Amino acid sequence: MSVQERKERERADRHRLIVSTARELAETQGWDAVTTRRLAERIEYSQPVLYSHFRGRNDIVGAVALEGFAELTTALRAAAREGTGGRGTAGALARAYTDFAARNPAVYDAMFTLDNGLPYADDATPPPLRDAFQALLGALADHAAPDRPDLFTETFWAALHGLATLTHTGRLPADRVAGRLTLLVDRFIPHAR
Repeated sequence: MSVQERKERERADRHRLIVSTARELAETQGWDAVTTRRLAERIEYSQPVLYSHFRGRNDIVGAVALEGFAELTTALRAAAREGTGGRGTAGALARAYTDFAARNPAVYDAMFTLDNGLPYADDATPPPLRDAFQALLGALADHAAPDRPDLFTETFWAALHGLATLTHTGRLPADRVAGRLTLLVDRFIPHAR
């Protein structure tokens, strides 16, 4: 291994360490605890080293969000494969989405609530965000009007996001998630007549 390759590997390792430490801090203590000073102390590097990887906290939040989108995509694709088609697949997607949000509240906040500097629904949208949308679109497109599968998918996603967010913040009781998801799927994927 050349010196350059070793340095690149070490830089990538530091990058992953910063992101995983930020994520851990956020999940255990909340995003307010994620400061460059605290991260530098935790990873035992100076703040200038952090700034050599990220311009600031929002970039770190963005890196956590990108990881989250990759993980959500994996969960959605697995749910789509396990679904029984139609309503079964939509239900599996809905459960996978809300389960992900419930298991990863700080990551979910990084993805959707906090300023993460990522462009959404734009030509510059990063691949992990596009992949998450495609995972839903691919499984739901057959249930949409032929000319509007993107709008159908956006609306389904928005409904899931609303349910996940309202449940996370305690505005909706967590013990009724399953019933809400069944109702949502019933409205989006009606029973065959």
